[in-house]
Amino acid sequence: MNLYQYQQEVIQPALEGRNIIIWLPTGGGKTRAAVYVAKHHLETKPQAKVAVLVNKVHLVDQHYNKEFSPFLARNYRIAHISGDSEEKEFFAKVVQDSDIIICTAQILENALKNPDEMKHVELTDFTLLIIDECHHTHKDAVYNKIMERYVEMKLQLGGPLPQVLGLTASPGTGGAKNAKGAKEHILQICANLDAWAIMSVKEHSEELEQKVPKPRKQFDIPEDRPQDPFGEKVKEMMREIHAFMDYEDISQNFGTQDYEQAVVLLEKEGTIDCNRRVRHCALYLRKYNDALLINDAVRMIDAFNSLDDFHSGQRARHLDLDQTDHFLLELFEDKKNNLRRVANIPDYENPKLKKLEKTLLEQFQNSTMSRGILFTKTRRSAHSLNQWVKTNRLLQDAGIKASILTGAGISNQAPHMTQSQQQEVIRRFRSGDLNLLISTSVAEEGLDIPECNLVVRYGLLTNEIAMKQAKGRARAEDSVYSVVANRNGRELQRENTNEYLDKLTEEVVAEIQDMSPRDYHLEIRELQKKAIMKRRMTEEKEEAKRNTHRPEVIRLYCRRCSTAVCHGSDMRVIEGSLHVNINPDFEIYFTLGTKVILEKKFEDWEPGCSISCSNCGQDWGYQVIYKAVTLPMLSIKNFGIETPSGNRSPKKWKDVTFPMEEFNYIEYCMMKFGDLGFD
Repeated sequence: MNLYQYQQEVIQPALEGRNIIIWLPTGGGKTRAAVYVAKHHLETKPQAKVAVLVNKVHLVDQHYNKEFSPFLARNYRIAHISGDSEEKEFFAKVVQDSDIIICTAQILENALKNPDEMKHVELTDFTLLIIDECHHTHKDAVYNKIMERYVEMKLQLGGPLPQVLGLTASPGTGGAKNAKGAKEHILQICANLDAWAIMSVKEHSEELEQKVPKPRKQFDIPEDRPQDPFGEKVKEMMREIHAFMDYEDISQNFGTQDYEQAVVLLEKEGTIDCNRRVRHCALYLRKYNDALLINDAVRMIDAFNSLDDFHSGQRARHLDLDQTDHFLLELFEDKKNNLRRVANIPDYENPKLKKLEKTLLEQFQNSTMSRGILFTKTRRSAHSLNQWVKTNRLLQDAGIKASILTGAGISNQAPHMTQSQQQEVIRRFRSGDLNLLISTSVAEEGLDIPECNLVVRYGLLTNEIAMKQAKGRARAEDSVYSVVANRNGRELQRENTNEYLDKLTEEVVAEIQDMSPRDYHLEIRELQKKAIMKRRMTEEKEEAKRNTHRPEVIRLYCRRCSTAVCHGSDMRVIEGSLHVNINPDFEIYFTLGTKVILEKKFEDWEPGCSISCSNCGQDWGYQVIYKAVTLPMLSIKNFGIETPSGNRSPKKWKDVTFPMEEFNYIEYCMMKFGDLGFD
């Protein structure tokens, strides 16, 4: 197993047993360097055991198949465990029987908290932790939860702890726009990882540049849109909704992210006030704003279809239509045919698509070997762009064979991809059956995608880390990195800002590397102490917040129709994450829908049918079948909460102001079925 000289340079402290962060660009071979460190560690450390932690499920199999297994499986026992692996149910036994465990960080975090001996592990069961994409070790990220436990053990107990090896292509600035803030952020990442140093290439930088060539960057700026009658008609409809709503305290800066945030807050306000008119109008206004954003990103017909699908769904699912519902539905119905007609007039089409067409043709017409990734913001826009490519005769004649690559998380925006579907798309891309991936951010980090000679960022507003990751996908010789964005638009400004922040990161890392060892370690130790104190204070505040009100005085009401349906005392928690209602009378308030299908399988429970408000059709959650008992599981974002100190609209269960007991299976069965003959 041979490394390049620049890889050997950055791993030297790790070979000596020190905690370090390896900072290499995408394509620079960070994972291969980590395999080498793991091999050396296993060969030299008595009773060595290595955990390789990743932040995305698909990276578990990728690291196993592409890196660790080919080099180490002959001499070492390697287990790879992700969310759908049966081995996670007896994780402690797998750890005991293996030399290397590759898993998602969440699985390790669950095992560290689990009281069950078959699943529980300690950090001290390992002698080396390898943390992939370690720039995520901050705030409430799962990496940081693991490392908080590590740092606290080190400061309070001392004793042997595993060596830590972090891998990143960019630590980022954490949102800071100046050197001071960026330095604080990166030092905090170092403190969180208990890093002795950040290692980057100094002596062998020429070799690194030859191995990882930089793409040529170009800005592809479309012509201004001369006319946008579709967008203007949508804005007219939004103004009619504003007039109907008769609510002045909201801007009318339609088609912007700022307006979206404003209507989200308005919808929340309507929920808290039980003001159905305001809440429903805000919900529709958000969808119209979405349509304007889609109109700006892809085709007019895509924006029209998003509105048509939404209104069809609203009409089909809601049972108690009132004056507000009739107004909102009839408004769209009256304008629908005219909107569709305008959306199909080519002269009004989005000029960004013409510029994107030119960029793609320049690359693919000149080479049958071209490979490209087109990054877009949302799943919906990925699907729309894929349809556009497949129906564009010029792009098809150029030999472009496209497919989407999106995330596995379930969303109401567009269909998700399973892990196996993602892997199949990448396999076809690697083999040449596909030569263009139209992807959301899922392809930015970690995925083992073949060298590309074209990367396009299409109308994106992201940070410098995402920009760096995306640019790193263009690894072929003479590759192009294209930014398609409107002249003087926010996307173009953000891209320029990201370039500045990327350079700022380099300067700040160099400054940190130049600190005296004494000053650096004093700073790290102080940051670690502050982080522990801050976490304890936060936990105390959260505990106090959870005990603000008694459960029996809390009422949950449907977010849409404001019907009160249960008390807080009816709620229980299963395994820390499933929030279920145990009141047998609760079933009169909901209607069962279709069977819920989840990709993951769980040890003690499986999903049943979806549930919705029997009065208005609002989604509430779904049933869980827990050890043969069927219980309704509620999603708190679909409810308002009435408390003695006023109504609330929490997004997550952790935000509620009352405690919930753990579900007692035996107690529930006895309540529901009697004592079953037990004493």
